[in-house]
Amino acid sequence: MHLNRRQLIQGSAALAAGTVAPRLWAADAVKIGYVSPQTGPLAPFGEADKWVIEQMKSAFRSGLVIGGKKHDVQIVLKDSQSNPNRAGEVANDLILKEKVALVLTAGTPETANPVSDACELNEIPCVSTVVPWQPWFFGRKGDPAKGFSWTYHFFWGLEDVIANFTNGWKSVTTNKQVGGLFPNDGDGNAWGDKELGFPKPLQQQGFTLHDPGRFQNGTQDFSAQIAAFKKAGAEIITGVVIPPDAKTFLTQARQQGLRPKVITLGKALLFPGAIEALGELGDGLSTEVWWSPSHPFTSSLTQQSAKALAQAYESGTKKQWTQPIGFAHALFEVAADALKRSRSTSGKDVRDAVAATNLATVVGPVKWGGAGPMKNVSKTPLVLGQWGKGSKYKVELTIVNNDAATNIPTGGKLRTL
Repeated sequence: MHLNRRQLIQGSAALAAGTVAPRLWAADAVKIGYVSPQTGPLAPFGEADKWVIEQMKSAFRSGLVIGGKKHDVQIVLKDSQSNPNRAGEVANDLILKEKVALVLTAGTPETANPVSDACELNEIPCVSTVVPWQPWFFGRKGDPAKGFSWTYHFFWGLEDVIANFTNGWKSVTTNKQVGGLFPNDGDGNAWGDKELGFPKPLQQQGFTLHDPGRFQNGTQDFSAQIAAFKKAGAEIITGVVIPPDAKTFLTQARQQGLRPKVITLGKALLFPGAIEALGELGDGLSTEVWWSPSHPFTSSLTQQSAKALAQAYESGTKKQWTQPIGFAHALFEVAADALKRSRSTSGKDVRDAVAATNLATVVGPVKWGGAGPMKNVSKTPLVLGQWGKGSKYKVELTIVNNDAATNIPTGGKLRTL
């Protein structure tokens, strides 16, 4: 059967559906797998990924030279559905069916940990982010003496979020009584851990933490926690919760007369949509800031500043910038840099190139094996932000404390609720 050129092109395009930058000589393609929560309660963490991947189509349009040979780049995105079991399944699909050269993953321990575990088991290089390094490392039963062989991570740690939260709290007058909301999940168990988490450093700094115990994500009744915090006279509320639980807690706290001076929550308060959904309850809430348009960093791949990247996202999607944009972009910076330096597309060569990374990215420097707390962990900077009424958008995030990363400028000071 004789195929004309048009039929050949149509057939090739059909084969390549769902991947990035199809070309007729796809046999020489190198595949990058990407797993993130596109749906489910953690979907805000993955909201920018499709936009970032579209941006990467342009960045990789000419292909990549790996080990002296030019390769097309295909990116295969998989949805973890915010479910750890699903995350592991799709990671195995990428490794065993798609035969990817490298896996990237982001968006809380519920996605990044099972993906990293699948890659470690199958001896495929993996780069992860958007999980504090302790739940990623110790949550996967990492041995500090050995580390991991195939999985590498860049983000901040609990020591950084604790420093930022307490730096903010010390800048206002409170009774130093702190109510803790720690769910029974990867983040909650790490943040609430007596040795690795909040309890010890808070005590050392003169704060008293009141932790009523673990609760399940999706809890509909926070009366027990609210009663415990009222009894303790807690003027500060902290913790790490998913957005729906934050809304339930904050609504019930107001109804039941709990009026703290400061509410600083991890995870739940990262996204403008979650703050808008809270209405007036959202004004003045504070949270960690891992990336923003005012971060003084530039992409090694597109040469965009953090500000230019955020503006490109806003003009391209007609949505407000969110923190994961920078980290999704930085994952591809690391991938491109490692692949370019790799001797071949073989797993071991790509892994060795990842391990040797020393790169200035749009989220800050990424380097493994050196100054990080573990050989597989590279730390990125963290500051404290507070939500308020915006000028361009309904709500906007202002950096209010940069004691832990003074190169990132502040836009104001923490105010009490």
